[in-house]
Amino acid sequence: MTSLLYYHDRYLLHETGKHPECPLRLTTCATQLRDKKIWEKWTAPTFEAATFDQIAMVHDRDMIAQTRELAENGGGNLDADTVVSAESYKVALLAAGAAIDATRKVVQGDAANAFCMIRPPGHHATNDKAMGFCLMNNIAIAAAVAVKELDVPKVLIVDWDVHHGNGTQDIFWRDENVAFFSMHRYPFYPGSGDRDAVGEGPGKGATWNLPVSYGTDRMATLTTFEYQLQEFAERVQPDLVMISAGFDAHKDDPVGDLGLETEDFATLTNIVQEIANTWCQGRVVSMLEGGYNPPRLADSIEVHLRELANAAAKKTS
Repeated sequence: MTSLLYYHDRYLLHETGKHPECPLRLTTCATQLRDKKIWEKWTAPTFEAATFDQIAMVHDRDMIAQTRELAENGGGNLDADTVVSAESYKVALLAAGAAIDATRKVVQGDAANAFCMIRPPGHHATNDKAMGFCLMNNIAIAAAVAVKELDVPKVLIVDWDVHHGNGTQDIFWRDENVAFFSMHRYPFYPGSGDRDAVGEGPGKGATWNLPVSYGTDRMATLTTFEYQLQEFAERVQPDLVMISAGFDAHKDDPVGDLGLETEDFATLTNIVQEIANTWCQGRVVSMLEGGYNPPRLADSIEVHLRELANAAAKKTS
């Protein structure tokens, strides 16, 4: 089966100045994937922007309107870390639209898996607040569409960004249909993600945090990730696996750094893929979160795509 790669040049119109989350992240990745003839091996679908109502499945309408109005007025800062330019609202809708389209196609069996090379990232955006470079929570929006529009009983989101996905956790804190697993550096921004945070009400037990101390041996990190994710997946028994694929745990990342090497992201990819193979016919939808050293980000995405493509090829054979 095919693998899908989502990208649009309009993602470059989210202008952030000298901010680490900048267009250079994507242009570097796109150039490397094209130069190495990787891009041409993937299917690049056309897709539409998300609608206001789809965004409002997980975000407060006033929050969405605030971002839209700030963009319409030429842009500005939502907080010290989170920049909005004139095109940012439309770009954010297009990023979420890629996540939704990828989810729809993978769930419907049109593709084995998908990677969304999108920006701005999303996993810090809570129900009612944009923060941490994130305007709208792309993976949460797509997961909500999977459950509410595509009738997927159980979604598992795996977040390996170096920063805890506080926004995703917040949105699904009381939700039994979307399970959230996060491995992240701790203590670190945004300060959440301790082991005792497990959800509440119907969602109690549907959140699993794996906080990792700075300086932990990388092989120990990978081994613990595999063991705990397998245990959680057995509890969840997902019908779809989604990845918040941040690459800022790379040892050369200027913002994050959890000591991981480039090839470790291949290992992480394979661990998650095996979970999907076990529980949901290999269905994986991955989307870009962090990663702020553009050359190392490109290398890490390259190995991530390699493993996803290999999984799709095995599904075909």
